Amino acid sequence: MVPLSTFLDLTFTGLVIGAIYALFALGYTLVYGVLRLINFAHSEVFMWGSFGAVWAMTLLGAHSGMNWVAAIGLLIVALVVAMLVSGGVALVVERIAYRRLREKHAPPLVALISAIGASFMLSEIMGLRDRIAGWVGLDGVLGDYVRQARENTSFPNPLPNVQVLAVGGFEIRSNQLIVLVAAILMMVALDQFVSRSRLGRGVRAVSQNPEAAALMGVNQKRVVQLTFFIGGLMAGAAALLYLLHIGVTRYNVGFILGIKAFTAAVLGGIGNIRGALVGGLVLGLAENYATLFGLASSWKDVVSFLLLIVVLLFRPTGILGESLGKARA
Repeated sequence: MVPLSTFLDLTFTGLVIGAIYALFALGYTLVYGVLRLINFAHSEVFMWGSFGAVWAMTLLGAHSGMNWVAAIGLLIVALVVAMLVSGGVALVVERIAYRRLREKHAPPLVALISAIGASFMLSEIMGLRDRIAGWVGLDGVLGDYVRQARENTSFPNPLPNVQVLAVGGFEIRSNQLIVLVAAILMMVALDQFVSRSRLGRGVRAVSQNPEAAALMGVNQKRVVQLTFFIGGLMAGAAALLYLLHIGVTRYNVGFILGIKAFTAAVLGGIGNIRGALVGGLVLGLAENYATLFGLASSWKDVVSFLLLIVVLLFRPTGILGESLGKARA
């Protein structure tokens, strides 16, 4: 019999990591909803956002043990930097890796190969940042930002991680609560933006019928750019929350996380914003509940991908299965 405190702990931590997966997955689901394209470079968009947050905190001198006001102020700055870095990288990916192919009406397979190439390029640029800085003679000035480029980079988290709630052996820490609440609030805000704003209606129109949207005056090029940018912003936010929860990043952090976020998007119904939320939470819970059946934590990845296969076999459209273009206003 599993103790109640263990079950509650697995449930809450599963929801926390699931919320990060869901926020990360929004980039996959938005781009697929508009372009029917799997943007595999999105994992590196997330990775660059995580380094943007680390660099911002390093530059501002953040450290553990700061008071709440200063810590929250620094985290807001880090959030903005991470979102802008990821949003900017997403726009660069759209411009270099996809736009020309789209204008040439290239087959989807070509775009997929381009996405994989962009993913490796972005990852290796970050992994070689120490050498790149050395080539231009800035390795001494940028030493704190480029040192040990292929090793883990710690996030200087200034936020006090205090106990918020304790029941028996189960406790909720402040960092966990902040991650869960912030992720859900951002997903709700994005859902409302796509459902109710004029720009969001443009995204849905292109997703539903690109030709009809063009006839109605919707600028498809801007909509595609907006889609990549919003997906990048959400990936940057997910990167900061991931750092608050895990505490480290590295040049290839996006590889496994990206696959899991993609799994969450497919699980909930790729192309569906609310599906990404459901898929992320289900995936996070499934990973944690696997330990209740005697599986070690190292089997989490196996459980995730097994769940994906089962869903694709019996419900290929995912749990919700509604496309972005059919989302209700």
